[in-house]
Amino acid sequence: MKIAVEGCAHGELEKIYDCIETLQEREHIKIDLLICCGDFQSVRNTEDLRAMAVPDKYQQMCSFHKYYSGERRAPILTIFIGGNHEASNYLQELPYGGWVAPNIYYMGRASVIKFGDLRIGGMSGIFKGHDYLQGLWECPPYTPNSLRSVYHVRSLDVFRLSQLKEKVHVMLSHDWPRGITDYGDKEFLLRRKPFFREDIESNQLGSVPAEKLLHTMKPDYWFAAHLHCQFAALVKHDEGSETKFLALDKCLPKRRHLQILNIPSEFDGDKTLKHDEEWLAILKYTNHLLSVKNIDCHLPGPGGNERYDFTPTPAEKEAVSKLLQDTRITEDSFVRTAPVYNPKAPKTAPSNPISNPQTVNLCEKLGIDDPVQVIMARSGRTMKQPCADLNKSPYNDFKSPEVDKSLVRTPAKCTKLSLPDPVTPNENDSEDTNRNSSLSTEISYLSDSTSATTPECATPMSVGVKKTFKRRNLSIYNSLDNDESVSTSSSMLESDSPRSNKLPCRGTVL
Repeated sequence: MKIAVEGCAHGELEKIYDCIETLQEREHIKIDLLICCGDFQSVRNTEDLRAMAVPDKYQQMCSFHKYYSGERRAPILTIFIGGNHEASNYLQELPYGGWVAPNIYYMGRASVIKFGDLRIGGMSGIFKGHDYLQGLWECPPYTPNSLRSVYHVRSLDVFRLSQLKEKVHVMLSHDWPRGITDYGDKEFLLRRKPFFREDIESNQLGSVPAEKLLHTMKPDYWFAAHLHCQFAALVKHDEGSETKFLALDKCLPKRRHLQILNIPSEFDGDKTLKHDEEWLAILKYTNHLLSVKNIDCHLPGPGGNERYDFTPTPAEKEAVSKLLQDTRITEDSFVRTAPVYNPKAPKTAPSNPISNPQTVNLCEKLGIDDPVQVIMARSGRTMKQPCADLNKSPYNDFKSPEVDKSLVRTPAKCTKLSLPDPVTPNENDSEDTNRNSSLSTEISYLSDSTSATTPECATPMSVGVKKTFKRRNLSIYNSLDNDESVSTSSSMLESDSPRSNKLPCRGTVL
């Protein structure tokens, strides 16, 4: 099994798929799965642009809408977690995961799924201490506060992930676990990114809950993105197990944004996407802990009179299996809930949220609540229903055109770097032209005798678009002063993201 891992996608799906196709042809391999570590930007139309936390002048349609409409089809099964630059109104339709387009699956706020016999966990969003304990109170139409707080990690998601006891092989987060720089070549990282020094020295670079989960879940791999640079580390746990950490860059030319892993055949299974029974049992038996209040909410722990250990028993997992009957996640459940992109349509802010049948079906089977549905019910509003005509796409029988190979740059051959002595690749992001422009990292999986060939690919560029592509992305995502995407601190006193109003909603806590 071969898996491609992408850092920040920033909506450039066509370029990512072209890059993978070039790698497959050059290396004579077949990629079975693509994993994206956030900032995916599943923007369907101009309304979704207004639900994405970037300045107005940078709200540009990229290529996802082509896959949503059916004009193109993802050539590889793709799964992703959310980051801090997303069409939040769309992702809120799928809090427990679901298809955002044919062959493209969102993992939800937090979840564990299976691909074959490989267990993959994920946690969407970024950590901000002032919102961490709050309920899931955000709902379209967003205010300037909720537009950002909606993608902040919440304690309930972390609490649920901490209940897992079965082995998770791959874990994904958008921001880095706090303290991860102590396990890699920190000095080389600081030579490339000197503005990280203050946060590293004050132990504020990265996510506090991700650090906690790293040392409790102990996955074999942990992948992240967010800080727009590649960084490798090896975390050795007390009982002898290891976690191989790799952060990847954003999708731009000459950036290390893509990694290929070779997973042993023992994990192949049927190579289909499936729900994880342990995770679904945790969702079911912690549903009563869900809160939609914009005040701090505390979860149960030792010393109280209520249950606080929700690691599922065999009987609880068996009960969930019977409710679900079939754990396969098939793309025939995908439904378009919003109009496809119309370039003549004005940019309008999202109105009432839309009910997604994928979420409705899962909630009905498990007996759990959709947070947005609860918010709407408490406020006396009703969710919009998707129009049946939306799924009569003119592209239903459309086949993606062949890629013109003359427009795709063939990546250069690579040098190699091996773990378990991780070293961040020798490149200065300021474009030290004397360094190698491509790098391949070789990572062993589960045993020293098995290694993964991991060729890296320079992002293919279409003729005539290189200048515009680089200028737009660098302006949006590289500004330390104006954008949260490169914020490194996880301090409780952070002020770069607006606080919510903290006023309690009327009604009882759910």
